[in-house]
Amino acid sequence: MSVMKDPKSRSYARFAGALYLSVAFIGPFSILYVPSQINVAGDAAATMANLVTHRGLYMAGLAGDAAIMLIELALAVMLYFMFKPVNATGAAIAGLSRFMETAVMAVMLLLSAAALGFADPASAPMGFDEVQRAGMTGMMLHLHDAGVWVWQVFFALHLAVLGQLIVRSGLYPRLIGWAMSLGGIGYLLDSLHKFALPEADLLGMITGVFLAVVSLAEISFALWLLIRGPRSAK
Repeated sequence: MSVMKDPKSRSYARFAGALYLSVAFIGPFSILYVPSQINVAGDAAATMANLVTHRGLYMAGLAGDAAIMLIELALAVMLYFMFKPVNATGAAIAGLSRFMETAVMAVMLLLSAAALGFADPASAPMGFDEVQRAGMTGMMLHLHDAGVWVWQVFFALHLAVLGQLIVRSGLYPRLIGWAMSLGGIGYLLDSLHKFALPEADLLGMITGVFLAVVSLAEISFALWLLIRGPRSAK
């Protein structure tokens, strides 16, 4: 593919920006909307029933998750080559941490498929009654959610390093880089809040502020890549 020949070119940056923005469009559907239509807090039986009833929606969500996983893999490699001239070690850390995030997403896809397998009577293992199937479905979905807490740790590291590479590159606005590095703390706080301190409302509010900052930074970076591309190197 000719667009990927030169990591310093505007066409390369614009392609990376288009991939970055596509995650922003797909993510809200597969990560937020679909679970909101399937999951019923504290009621495994109702969740299982929704999963079977809305199987098509659930499968669309899985397709969205798979698309995000592949896009993230491509971005990990493209961003590495874009920022390797700035700092090879930093670019490698950023790339590998984003790759690890993608690897966790792949495990989460397997857990989502397992949840559907237990929920659907046609594919459920023999010897499981309805109560047991509901319990296993709920367990698979819980483990899937736990995967989010794990990949957010890797993604926070990625954003911290990528933000500093942006700052030091001189090719993109420094404000975007600083906002990305600092805002990325929100992903660590979100994992801490949901896993260990779910009752800490103040922590949840602080987390929301950091996540808003990093979301704005990521979208700004993606738009800059897509519309402007890198500045001319001095």
